[in-house]
Amino acid sequence: MLQDDGSSSVTSSSPIQIFPMTSLSSNQWLKELKSEERGLYLIHLLLACANHVSSGNLENANIALDHISQLSSPNGDTMQRIASYFTEALADRILRSWPGIYKAFRSTKLSVVSEDILVRKMFFEFFPFLKVAFVVTNQAIVEAMEGEKMVHIVDLNAAEPLQWRALLQDLSARPEGPPHLRLTGVHQQKEVLDQMAYVLTEEAEKLDIPFQFNQVVSQLEDLDVEKLRVKTGEALAISSVMQLHTLLGHDNEPQKKSPLPFKHSNGVNLHRAFINQNTLGELLEKDMGHMPNGYSPSNDTASSSPLCSTTKMDGFPNALWGLSPKVMVVTEQDSNHNGTTLMERLSESLHYYAALFDCLESALPRTSLGRLKVEKMLLGEEIKNIIACEGIERKERHEKLEKWFQRFDVAGFGNVPLSYYAMLQARRLLQSYNSEGYKIKEENGCVVICWHDRALFSISSWRCRK
Repeated sequence: MLQDDGSSSVTSSSPIQIFPMTSLSSNQWLKELKSEERGLYLIHLLLACANHVSSGNLENANIALDHISQLSSPNGDTMQRIASYFTEALADRILRSWPGIYKAFRSTKLSVVSEDILVRKMFFEFFPFLKVAFVVTNQAIVEAMEGEKMVHIVDLNAAEPLQWRALLQDLSARPEGPPHLRLTGVHQQKEVLDQMAYVLTEEAEKLDIPFQFNQVVSQLEDLDVEKLRVKTGEALAISSVMQLHTLLGHDNEPQKKSPLPFKHSNGVNLHRAFINQNTLGELLEKDMGHMPNGYSPSNDTASSSPLCSTTKMDGFPNALWGLSPKVMVVTEQDSNHNGTTLMERLSESLHYYAALFDCLESALPRTSLGRLKVEKMLLGEEIKNIIACEGIERKERHEKLEKWFQRFDVAGFGNVPLSYYAMLQARRLLQSYNSEGYKIKEENGCVVICWHDRALFSISSWRCRK
C-alpha cells in the first residue's frame, strides 16, 4: 500500500507548505524527509510540474523535475517508483516540443522483440488480470458454442497460447465431442504467431481435435476484416484483450492545454489523508478537489473524449458486427485515460498506476529484476504514452466500461451477462493469490477486477442484436 506504517502526525511544518519551488542550492533537507512527507511532496511536485508543462512554463517545470529527480527512484518505495516514470513521461513530453532533439535522442534506441515478449509473460505471471480474463473468456465461448460442430475463434491479440490450450482441453471434454476448431490469430509480430501455431497444433493433436490455425500479421488499426476469412456455417467467437482502446486516436486531434492554477493544499490534512487512505487515488481526490472548476478524477463525462469524434474505432465494431459473431468477449483497462487535457490524464493515471504498482509491492521484493522490467518496459511505457503523446501517437486511451457499453450498443451489439460459473471461476482464481487486495465485482453482468476499491480491468460479453 502507499500509506506509511507509522502513525505520527505532522504539524504546520509540512513540506507542502514550507519547501520553496526554487533552484536547489542544498538537498540536505530532501534526504531528511520521512517516507510519508516524501510521498506527499512528490505528489505535489508531479501535479505542479504537469501544470507548468501544460501552461508552457518550462523554467518552473525544469525546477520541479530537478526536485523530483532527487526524491524519486525506480528502486524505492511505491511512490518513489511511480514518480520516476511520471517524471520521465513529463520530460518526454517537453522534449517532443523540439522534434530534432527528440529524434536525435531516440535515433539509436533498439526494440528487441524477445524482450517485449518476455516482459509481457512476466505481466501474465505477476498479475492475475490476464488469467482471469482468459478463464472468463473461455467460459463464455464454451457456453455460447454448446452443440456447435464448426467453431471459428478470432483472437485480436494472439500473444498467449495458454488461453487456447485450456480451451482445447475444455472442448475435448464436451459430452457431444469436440467441434472442428479454427483459430485466427492477429498480431503484428510473425514470430509470436509462429510460436502460438506450434503450441496449439501440438496440443490439438494430443487431444485428437480437428484444428486449424490461421495467421494474420497486422496491427489492429490496419486490420482488414476480410483477411479473417469467416466462412458461412461457422459459429464465430471474437476475443479482444486490451486492444480496442488503441483505435480511439485520430490524426487531426487538437492539442489542448490545461493551465490550471496549482494551489497548495493544507499540509496537515494531506498528511492525515495519506496515513488513513488505502490508495494514492483517494489522496489525490482530496488534493485535486482544491483545483478550480471542481475537477475530480471521477468526473468521467467531463474529461472523456466524446463518442462522436472521428476515430478508427468508429467503423470497427460495425465491421465486427457484420461478421455475425455468436459471442464477443472484450477485456479492457477500466479507467479514463482518454481525457483531452494533460492534467486530467495525469490525475487519472496516477490513481490507476499507483494501484498496479501497489499490486507488485505486495507480491514482489523491491530488488526483483522482473518487477523492475515490468514497471519500466511495460507500465512505464504506458504511462509515457498517456502523458507525453497526442494525436494518433497516443495509443493508451483507456476508457471506463460504460463508454464501451455505449459504443457497442450503437454498433448493434447487446450485452450478454456473464454466467454464475464464469464469475465463480474468476473469484476462485483471485483467491489463489492469497492477497486481500484483489477483488471481483459484478457490474451490469460484467466482471470488474479491482485492487481494493479501485477498478482496474473489465471483462464484458456481447452478441449481435437481431
